[in-house]
This record gives sequence, structure tokens and C-alpha cells, in this order.
Amino acid sequence: MTTAYEKLKSRLPNEPRTWLVTGIAGFIGANLLEELLNLDQNVVGLDNFATGSRRNLDEIRSLVSAARWDRFRFIEGDICSRDVCRQACEKVDIVLNQAALGSVPRSIKHPGSTNENNINGTLNMLIAARDAGVRRFVYASSSSVYGDHEELPKVEKITGRLLSPYAVTKKVNELYADQFARHYGLETIGLRYFNVFGPRQNPNGPYAAVIPLWIKAMIEGKPVYINGTGETSRDFCYVKNAVQVNLLAGTTDNRSALGEVYNVAISGRTTLNQLFEMLRSHLDSEFEHLQTMEPQYREFRDGDIMHSQADISRAERLLAYAPTHTVKQGIEETLSWHLQEKV
Repeated sequence: MTTAYEKLKSRLPNEPRTWLVTGIAGFIGANLLEELLNLDQNVVGLDNFATGSRRNLDEIRSLVSAARWDRFRFIEGDICSRDVCRQACEKVDIVLNQAALGSVPRSIKHPGSTNENNINGTLNMLIAARDAGVRRFVYASSSSVYGDHEELPKVEKITGRLLSPYAVTKKVNELYADQFARHYGLETIGLRYFNVFGPRQNPNGPYAAVIPLWIKAMIEGKPVYINGTGETSRDFCYVKNAVQVNLLAGTTDNRSALGEVYNVAISGRTTLNQLFEMLRSHLDSEFEHLQTMEPQYREFRDGDIMHSQADISRAERLLAYAPTHTVKQGIEETLSWHLQEKV
């Protein structure tokens, strides 16, 4: 049976739109760029390279044809600047707002910059999109908005007490988007990402996500640290699933889908201990030192929760979201990319 996303991909090349992707040099943004260009869409990209990488854009350029690359216009700038946001939104049909300062620990250490980028920056984008007559505004929210609510799986209507400044910023994004839908008629859709991973995700720095961080450590023979007992579980979601739901959200004709937020995940649970074994078992044939490697356990991290799992039925029902990649499949593709990077 042909999925809604397969139908969309066959239709889009004949219906080119202009998409603005903020945070386009980040790993989700770069994967969105690749998919949109391969579907013959016009793309405006905005990034200040605070966390994104020029290398990601260079890689996309090497993978697409010259004609498709000519459909891309890049603006180096910051969503904290209203003038930059206004410039970026000119003649744009759909915004995919991925720009943010991520990481719970970063937000605890630097709440001011997290607020400036994630709240003020997103508000600037909403204002610019409204004033430019943008039709659809899709934005990245986060599973962190569920806070300390322990019930699994997480459903969109039930959240708990927020546990970090980062979570606060993402909840405020949702509240502002709702106001712009109510008062200005801007079509908004929020996507609550659950531990998205994949190619082009940065493995370096103090706030690197667990999967690229561990892959780099394993390849280099460095210690792999697990916060807590390792029985902490997450709903890891491969980036191609996140790309799919962004494009579905950006183009849906289902009026009931607008003005809502959706979980973006696969509705699964993988413990950190299971993740360690999964990565090691895929790499130990390439790196002999991994055959005897064991993780090193340390204190549970402030601001974290023990378990996370998404109910994705709302996205399936209203956006026709159908994840294409399991954790295992995503890990295999991600490792292939990392190993190629080492060549």
C-alpha cells in the first residue's frame, strides 16, 4: 500500500513551493534540505553557525545536482534579529523552524541565552512569517515539555512539571504558536521531537547527543559514560522519520491537523544499556578493542527523566505519519555515515 508520504514525494516535484528552513546547517535542518532539494523544491536556509556546521551544507551540495543546488538560497544570520527574520520570510510559502539552542544541561548552565534564542528567536520568526503572509509555520518542539509526568506512553494533552529552562522555552513556543493561530490566522503545527538521531549530528562538544557521542568514543577507543544505571529508556527516532513528518505537516490539507502539536518518534523504548550493546555489536567487527569494552557508569544527570515513550497515534491519524525506520535501521545508516566520515 502506498503511504501518504510516498504520494507526497511523487506529487511535490510538480508542485514546487518555497520553503524556509531555519537552523539549516544543523543535522535535522541539513537532512530537510537534502530531501527538499531532491524533490525539486525551492529552499531558503537561515543559520548563524552557532551549533550548525558549514560542512553539512557542503555535503548536501556534493550529493545533489547543480540544478537542484541552484534552487537553494542561504542567508547567514540569526533568528534573534527581527530584520534577518523578515528578510528570510520574503516570498516564502512554508516555514520549517528548526533553529534553537538545544540541550537540557546547556539550558541549566545558560538559561539566558537559551531564552533569547528559543523564545525571543521563535517569536521573531512568528512575527516575520505573519507579516510576510507565510501560509504554514511548522516548528520544532520537544518531548521535554512532558516534564515529570510519569505515565507512558506520552500523549499530547497531558504534561507534567517542567524540569529545565530548555523545556520551558519549548512550551512557550507552543503557547506563542497557538496565539498566532488564534489571532492572526497563521497555520501552525508543532512537532515534539523524541531523541532524534542520524547522519550529520555533531559528536563533539559538551552538549553532544548520546548516539553520536558514543559512536565517536567507541571508534576512538575512549570511555563511554552512562548516566545512572543504564536502565533509563528513550524513544529514539531516526532523522528520516522527522523529515517525513515535517514535510507532511508543511503540506497537509487536513484542517483538523492545524494548530496542534504532535509527538515525533516511533513509539518504542530503548534503554541506554541496550543502546550501548546495539552500537558495540555493529562496530566490534571493525574495531577489535570494542569486543571487551564496557560502559562506565556515573551519577544520573540533573534535569533528566527515567523513561520516555511517545504515543504517535495523533500524528498517524491527522498527518498520516508512518515511520519508515526502526531504531536498528536508523543505527545502521547512522554508523555507515560515521564510518564513511572516518575514511
